[in-house]
Amino acid sequence: MAKVYVFLADGFEEIEALTVVDLLRRAKIKVDMISITDNLQVVGAHDIKVYADQIFDEATFEDADLLVLPGGMPGTNNLMEHEGLDRLLRSFHKEKKDIAAICAAPSILGKKNILVGKNATCYPGFEDKLMDSRVIDQDVVEDGNIVTSKGMGTAIDFSLAIIKRLLDEDTAKKIADSIIYRHYK
Repeated sequence: MAKVYVFLADGFEEIEALTVVDLLRRAKIKVDMISITDNLQVVGAHDIKVYADQIFDEATFEDADLLVLPGGMPGTNNLMEHEGLDRLLRSFHKEKKDIAAICAAPSILGKKNILVGKNATCYPGFEDKLMDSRVIDQDVVEDGNIVTSKGMGTAIDFSLAIIKRLLDEDTAKKIADSIIYRHYK
């Protein structure tokens, strides 16, 4: 069974994180929400309180198939500054394991030189932070082991792309149909 970790920092964009968690769990993908704070309760950018499954410092990630970074402010900055997450992302990049980031969060990958030479997208206005990548004006961009997406309005497409990547097209289509999402391509 595929295993995904979604990282939550105070100020994360709630829809970007929770849409991924919801749709992947519907697809029977094991998803854990990880708080990078020392508290399971994390407060989103719009003051929605969410309880993570684990705290970063108490979690192990050996079974991870994919890491997800939601955007939001100041959540993206908080993720960027977390030393343990920095080490984990660099390790995943070195091993060419899957990483997905949405909205402002692709800037984290850009600043850590994970997007060098790759196609990527992000929330408008963050393109200059995608350092040495080719910015593509699409809702979801996949290049090798990296999946990026533009923002809250693309969260369903982003989630379905992850499902397709980890499982298959048929499962992604079934999930899209089950939520009456008629835009899935």
